[in-house]
Amino acid sequence: MNKILTLVLATILLSCNNQSNNVDVLNIYSKRHYEVDKNLIEKFEAENNIKVNVVKASSDELIERIKTEGENCPADLLITVDAGKLYKAANENLLQKININEISTNLKDELIDPNGFWLPMTYRARIIAYNPLTVNPDELSTYEDLTNIRWRNRILVRTSTNAYNQALLSSLLAHHGEEYALEWSNKLVSNFAREPKGNDRDQVRAIVSNVGDIAIVNSYYIGLLQSSSDSMDRKVGESVNVFFPNQSENDRGAHVNISGIGLLRNAPNRDNAFKFMKFITSEYAQEYYTNNSFEYPVNKKVKPSETIKKWGEFKIDTLDLNELGIKRKQAVEIFEDSKWN
Repeated sequence: MNKILTLVLATILLSCNNQSNNVDVLNIYSKRHYEVDKNLIEKFEAENNIKVNVVKASSDELIERIKTEGENCPADLLITVDAGKLYKAANENLLQKININEISTNLKDELIDPNGFWLPMTYRARIIAYNPLTVNPDELSTYEDLTNIRWRNRILVRTSTNAYNQALLSSLLAHHGEEYALEWSNKLVSNFAREPKGNDRDQVRAIVSNVGDIAIVNSYYIGLLQSSSDSMDRKVGESVNVFFPNQSENDRGAHVNISGIGLLRNAPNRDNAFKFMKFITSEYAQEYYTNNSFEYPVNKKVKPSETIKKWGEFKIDTLDLNELGIKRKQAVEIFEDSKWN
């Protein structure tokens, strides 16, 4: 009920703001809820004299809202934290194609939608955090190897309803097929240190509390822990090491996903939307992201922050990120069959 009221109130506010005279506006529907985004939006507003209105909800809620609003949808841009959700929006004919070279010619090619419906804002790896006191890094190798019996009762991970885990399994489906993905999920469940619960940071905290030895988490959460204002969380972040899976010469690289942005099919403020997409992929914004949210920059001219540089360079899986949406329904069904709670 609270979410519904929030969305209704947001619609009223957007309508009122759009009726203001002599004020350029930009309306964004966003899954992201971070302070860094708020700060960058304020910077964009000041530089362009454009009022930015943001409605926040889950990606699925925003997509359903866009479908319901139809041609009357006031939103210009959809921002998600998962390429799979952008694929879903494009597949339901909610996005329009964009000439990405009009936005930037400096984006990492492997992170760009080959169909031209969305572009990346930041990216991160799904890494293995481990306790260096109980795990020798030579024991670690691939996502596939996490099913080995030596990891019995040692692996920490959040629930199967989480989009990050669904995306990881979608990538395994794309690489290995359904039979292997189901076997992988079943065996991984057997190696859980506990029933999945909590967010990614909670998995890392559980390592330090000796609940388990390794955790499957997004890379930027380690940076957020290490830079936290909470001294206990800083200690947690500094107590684990980062391992990027599937890095051997002939292997595919670590699974990555993006926060990304799509231009809505009926965007009423298209020019302002293009200005924002150029801004958010600019060197300034990309440096701000990597130094404050510890995500990897998608702009090739920007280097990762000093915090994440310490983890080392890594090879990324160049799988078409649309596969994370194409295989999503199948991944969810496999999770259900394998009793991954």
